[in-house]
Amino acid sequence: MAILYDLHPENPQPRRIDEICDSLRKGAIMLYPTDTVYAIGCDLNSKSAVQRVRQLKQLSNDKPLTFLCSSLSNISEYAGVTDEAYRIMKRVIPGPYTFLLPATKAVPKLVMSPKRKTTGIRVPDHPICQAILTELNNPIISTSAHLPDEEGEFPTIGLEKARLFDILESQVDMIIDNSLEPGFDVSTILDMTSDPPSIIRQGLGWEALQNWVTVEV
Repeated sequence: MAILYDLHPENPQPRRIDEICDSLRKGAIMLYPTDTVYAIGCDLNSKSAVQRVRQLKQLSNDKPLTFLCSSLSNISEYAGVTDEAYRIMKRVIPGPYTFLLPATKAVPKLVMSPKRKTTGIRVPDHPICQAILTELNNPIISTSAHLPDEEGEFPTIGLEKARLFDILESQVDMIIDNSLEPGFDVSTILDMTSDPPSIIRQGLGWEALQNWVTVEV
């Protein structure tokens, strides 16, 4: 059974953040709130934990995983950022945006797209995520808690938080609750490797980008 952590939504308790990060360093996986949907995550550099996340989501190794960074400067450690990409990203982060960028050697192969050598990175506008990132001092995997069934459908989409917790409590090590109901809108995905950059999935906040990027969908 997963350990449940009740955290204040705006000012998460430092002692509990410390405990969560200690478990992440030891290879734990968690169910946690973000500024979009509830996500399943772990320490980016824990290979065993990343593999568990893949198994839970039924993702093959050629499917890239998104991860969270604490800031734009933190992103530059894990991805190549052009001047144009920097200008766009600086305007909208932190926020509900996933940026597809060329991966650096700091990104584990188990996380990046093996063919394109790209990676998906977010900087969340969420106090709990930022507290974990600061204390852990590592990025954390962020993949939606939408789990497929045997037919490939996603029955966990749109579930109330209590039901989502019931389904996942035996499959993750930690559940983080911030007393709020989860959101159901996904992030906007921007391909920053194209020229010009383009929106390849319209999610939260995509309208704010229309004057700067190409909309492909």
